[in-house]
Amino acid sequence: MSMDAAPTPGAEEIAPRVTALPRPWIRPRLLPAGGGHAPDDPAVRRFWTALVGPGAVADLLRLTAAARAGRSIRRPIHLPVLLREGLVERHGETILVYPRVPTLRPRHLKLLHPALRAEYRRIVG
Repeated sequence: MSMDAAPTPGAEEIAPRVTALPRPWIRPRLLPAGGGHAPDDPAVRRFWTALVGPGAVADLLRLTAAARAGRSIRRPIHLPVLLREGLVERHGETILVYPRVPTLRPRHLKLLHPALRAEYRRIVG
């Protein structure tokens, strides 16, 4: 345990960590309707969570809800993952969200555990 005194306030300018800075606000927009799963479909949470993680799926659902309601939200932490996997698109500074969550592509199916892959194929047909 350190017994050093805290520095005098204002004596030294310390930049805040990047993670302490507030994320910018964005206003997602809906893309034209496409095929896929409804955002509240249990398949979205079951299979996409296995691929991109629960935080990314939660960010996707928040983006979809905000786009439908025409609201702004803070830029999601997992936005790079969502962009990489094709779950959202970026056009300039605008984030575009599909009204339905895309079905898994063949490259995604290869990443799933064999039991999950078989379950997905049974569900989707």
